[in-house]
Amino acid sequence: MTVTGIITALIVGLIVGALGRLVVPGRQNIPIWLHLLVGVGAALLGTVLANAIGISTDTAGVDWGELLVQVVVAAIAVAIVASVGGRRGVTHR
Repeated sequence: MTVTGIITALIVGLIVGALGRLVVPGRQNIPIWLHLLVGVGAALLGTVLANAIGISTDTAGVDWGELLVQVVVAAIAVAIVASVGGRRGVTHR
């Protein structure tokens, strides 16, 4: 993978993380940087899953199928991280 490919993957991961935050309903009590970090991981995992289920990633433009898989993985990961880590520091009155 080239430097350009890595930078592109990071940028796509940041966008996927932000989209994952928007897709999950309700308020997530985790910082935005954690959403973005989850997005980078979800972008990588989403690409692997898209390849595994046969969604082609060799398109000349935007691969909407792969992007959809990445956003779904990010939404699931954001929901899990928010439910596990988001409860810390929250006081109920």
